Amino acid sequence: MINRVEKLSLLSEMIAFAQADDSIKIIEYKFLLGVAKQLDISREDFDYLFEHPVTYVHLKSHSERIVQFHRLVLLMNLDNEISRKELVKLHNFGLRMGLSHESINKVLDLMESFPNKIVPPDFLIDIFKIQYN
Repeated sequence: MINRVEKLSLLSEMIAFAQADDSIKIIEYKFLLGVAKQLDISREDFDYLFEHPVTYVHLKSHSERIVQFHRLVLLMNLDNEISRKELVKLHNFGLRMGLSHESINKVLDLMESFPNKIVPPDFLIDIFKIQYN
């Protein structure tokens, strides 16, 4: 289980990712708020992160890093407008988390073949398992 500092770091990272295009759409905000609730972070703390980002904390658990990458993929696909800048940023976030370059590329390539470009969690986990072993 991840601690509060790691949870705030995850949310801060997701907020930064959503702000890549200089604005956060309502659907992105609601998604991020839902993640905050799942992580048991108050609305006040969540809103505070928009103006006061938390320093990145590297997650120790490989599975938690995969879950966070999946959240970022979902966030990126919410508005159905994926820019090259977002793809590069997502790829870099994945690398910074210590995920495999090949796995990240495979997820991004496979994304196109799924409805709404959303890779199901079981496919995503299998991709990273193959590279992890």
